[in-house]
Amino acid sequence: MSDMGLVVVGAAGRMGQTLIRTIHSVPGAKVSAAIERAGSPHIGRDAGELAGIGIINVPITDDPLTAFAKADGVLDFSTPAASVEFSGYAAQARIVHVIGTTGCSLEDDAAIAAAARHATIVKSGNMSLGVNLLAVLVEQAAKALGPDDFDIEVLEMHHRHKVDAPSGTALLLGQAAAKGRGIDLAEHSVRVRDGHTGAREAGSIGFATLRGGSVVGDHSVILAGTGERITLSHNAEDRSIFARGAVKAALWAHGKKPGLYSMRDVLGLS
Repeated sequence: MSDMGLVVVGAAGRMGQTLIRTIHSVPGAKVSAAIERAGSPHIGRDAGELAGIGIINVPITDDPLTAFAKADGVLDFSTPAASVEFSGYAAQARIVHVIGTTGCSLEDDAAIAAAARHATIVKSGNMSLGVNLLAVLVEQAAKALGPDDFDIEVLEMHHRHKVDAPSGTALLLGQAAAKGRGIDLAEHSVRVRDGHTGAREAGSIGFATLRGGSVVGDHSVILAGTGERITLSHNAEDRSIFARGAVKAALWAHGKKPGLYSMRDVLGLS
């Protein structure tokens, strides 16, 4: 069986270069194309050379349609608008689309779900295998420790350049907690506290966001009871963990029927 040909979008960025290096190191996968925005100074450069692994004879282009038509899948850690556009191209080509983009609106998610009628899409707020296992543990803990006895707070910190908050991972963990409690996260989440807020509302799920330095990603879910506190946490030390998860997701999805899947499906934890 031939290697799965994967397109990397945003190939010149930090995550794009990490994806290229990771694909190159994983048996059964290969970089088939590398995409950058029109006008990028990196157009025409060899993707492998830019990523520091040497010449792989894959020039960076700004033509996703042609690249998708010749590939088996695409790895996408871009922007919400770009991911929606790419999901349409993946649907046309009927290939795998792995989406690690965060900050998507309800409208963006609806467009991606529509594309999943023809594309095999794996979308997650975090592609790390460890984080997705953590989400399962959070759900179980939230279910076992009810709102009358334990409050839930989600704390996250990322590097100074991150543009969305709370992070996609924080929301993923919050959704896991809400699922364990059998509630809707949107109706029970508290995103901002400032000034005289009054007492904490029972059953709410709070979020706290920190930004600074070069932190790849730290996340903690705190279950605080009277006289005791449980903290479930994950610390990302290298963004290659997200790349490895994305490649694993692509290989898992190859040959699966069209639909919208999550990393829980990839890990067999659904």
